[in-house]
Amino acid sequence: MSTNALRELLEELSAGGRSVDEVLEAVCTMSFEDLGFVKLDHHRAVRCGFPEVIFCPGKSPEQVREIADRLLEAGGPVLATRADPEVARALQELDGRAVYHEAARAVVIEAEPPCQRVGMVAVLSAGTADIPVAEEARITADLMGAQTHPFYDVGVAGLHRLLRYQNELQRATVLVVVAGMEGALASVVGGLVQAPVIAVPTSVGYGASFQGLAPLLTMLNSCAAGVAVVNIDNGFGAGYLAGLINRAVVGEPKEGQP
Repeated sequence: MSTNALRELLEELSAGGRSVDEVLEAVCTMSFEDLGFVKLDHHRAVRCGFPEVIFCPGKSPEQVREIADRLLEAGGPVLATRADPEVARALQELDGRAVYHEAARAVVIEAEPPCQRVGMVAVLSAGTADIPVAEEARITADLMGAQTHPFYDVGVAGLHRLLRYQNELQRATVLVVVAGMEGALASVVGGLVQAPVIAVPTSVGYGASFQGLAPLLTMLNSCAAGVAVVNIDNGFGAGYLAGLINRAVVGEPKEGQP
């Protein structure tokens, strides 16, 4: 249950539209709801400002659909990560608003009305092959109410491509930098901007990149201050963190059309 949904519930109680027992029953599910195969944390939206996110691998399309249905009843929004086309179809059948972002392997069902985006989260990818992870980060931050701006294929092999956007990058509230291979882009960006940089190593690269271990170590050893690192291919984690930082700097997203 979101903070707005809780407020509406209490307002209905105050206006006489709901009984005490009805409100009590609704509030009791705020802790968690046991669906048998999952204990759904409805209270997370109140605690953390964003509802539980569905990690799809290991869950059947039917299970994902049931979780999404319960999240929508609690006020939404819904974000399903690492979703395959079968899961996407199940969610689109559940709700016509469901949008499948194929590159990011993410399904979004936005709450109504959608919020007005605030701030600026810049999302950079070193190469085209890093875009799926970058898109997962961008979509997550976007759903959390941030304005997002992609800057893709600006890696250090052609540094002039990055420098063309230096002025725009300086305006960002927070930057997400996604890179495989040797992962040097995060350090370069960290040396150009005054906002926090969230570095995301990817498993893109040749054998000696060790499925993302090489860029992970490069980013952890960055000589640029202000660079934090998430796990390999963890676009969702980077986008979520960027959304939180953006909120802390510019405030909560506003209600209304984006």
